[in-house]
Amino acid sequence: MTTHGRRESIGPDDVHPNLIGGAWVEGTDVNTNVNPSDTSDVVGRYALADAVQAREAFAAARAAASGWAEASPLVRFEILDNAGSEIIRRKDELGDLLAREEGKTLPEAVGEVVRAAHILKFHAGQALRPAGQLLDSIRPGVEVAVTREPVGVVSIITPWNFPIAIPAWKIAPALAYGNTVVFKPAELVPGSAWELVHILHGAGLPDGVLNLVMGRGRDIGDILTSSADAVSFTGSVQTGERVLASAQGSRARVQLEMGGKNPLVVLDDADLGIAVECALQGAYGSTGQRCTASSRFVVTAGIHDLFVERLTERMLALQVGDARATGTQMGPVVDSSQLAQDERYVGIARDESGTVIGGRRLERPTDGFYLEPALVVGTRPEDTINRDEVFGPVASVVQVASYDEALAVANGTEFGLTAGIVTTSLAAATDFRRRSTAGMVMVNVPTAGVDFHVPFGGRQGSSYGPREQGEQAREFFTTVKTSYIAAGRPS
Repeated sequence: MTTHGRRESIGPDDVHPNLIGGAWVEGTDVNTNVNPSDTSDVVGRYALADAVQAREAFAAARAAASGWAEASPLVRFEILDNAGSEIIRRKDELGDLLAREEGKTLPEAVGEVVRAAHILKFHAGQALRPAGQLLDSIRPGVEVAVTREPVGVVSIITPWNFPIAIPAWKIAPALAYGNTVVFKPAELVPGSAWELVHILHGAGLPDGVLNLVMGRGRDIGDILTSSADAVSFTGSVQTGERVLASAQGSRARVQLEMGGKNPLVVLDDADLGIAVECALQGAYGSTGQRCTASSRFVVTAGIHDLFVERLTERMLALQVGDARATGTQMGPVVDSSQLAQDERYVGIARDESGTVIGGRRLERPTDGFYLEPALVVGTRPEDTINRDEVFGPVASVVQVASYDEALAVANGTEFGLTAGIVTTSLAAATDFRRRSTAGMVMVNVPTAGVDFHVPFGGRQGSSYGPREQGEQAREFFTTVKTSYIAAGRPS
């Protein structure tokens, strides 16, 4: 089946198709999207693209590239702005879908949907604010114009933990700056991505400007990374390294957002209430499935015991249940594989001398992937739980003697995405902000939770390439042209 047009009516038993060259196209296989809160609940069925269809998507994006690059900034603005308005209008419906397919609580899911809308609207505005310079040359009578142009065709590959926000913060600037897109969402959460593409297409994007291929990485991954002018990827370190190697073969520019092992330093002078709230939200919000999650608490000795006591009380009181149920404060882990990984790290932590509080598999009325949040106390900086990214509701505590030791432990990681400190000392906060090796530093706020209008990204093993979000997104999605103009003299 291939259909054209702005709307696609999808029944509960129908397969959601891919979008290639403006046509809704059935795949070569079908992916069944399952609710992690209730594995008997099928969210929907989604077409899987093969290598042939992925190549067709790139051909369509190439064919549409020049026309979209030359489109009026007002056209881009109106499409992105209208799509953002449509998402806000449907925020409850889309939030319910997101919670159902990914497992974050309904308030978190609706919040993510609204954030995606705000991202689209922000970059709609950016389309009307082209950056450039007009300079005098060092040569008399010559002017220099420095302008920015689209990179071309962009591959966008997104993870499962933010099914609509991360696609939005990549697709929106790509389109705003005149690029065409081939987009592959994570197989675990195709529903929110499909709706985002459906809304953007319905808002008036020309055929071929945005293409959706919901294929398996092993089937179409190499095409996505070797056929584009630029590749923007968020996911694991291992996959990111493969993306980089493949893309460099075609000299594509690459933007990678990968792992994190983010510290939250708590000093003796911290406000205990703020410290516990930052820790709770940073570590266990969104079931801990955030690259910015606080996974290491580095706590000075004077406040350590009381911090652990209060955090344990709050953590164990969290209501774990169906993501869409009233009163649920933490939803399930996304799938069985992630649950097994979380449980494996809890076991490793227990074996390596840490005291594990919580971390049990939970039974609920529905068959889902429920895990009690875990806190590992008495760990050493070199323990596995403090080195590897778990990506679940599991955090560890390292006790230190001083601020200097806390800083050293916080920086002692191969990652460098975000780092936080809770303190009432201006001197300590200022020093930490300057000397932290993370790309983002939080003072008296959770490590997880960032704004869409400012740069996002890390250092070391966490990120590669220009920053995402805000005005900084322009650096990746445009290329610079320098023009010299000798006007001459009027006759």
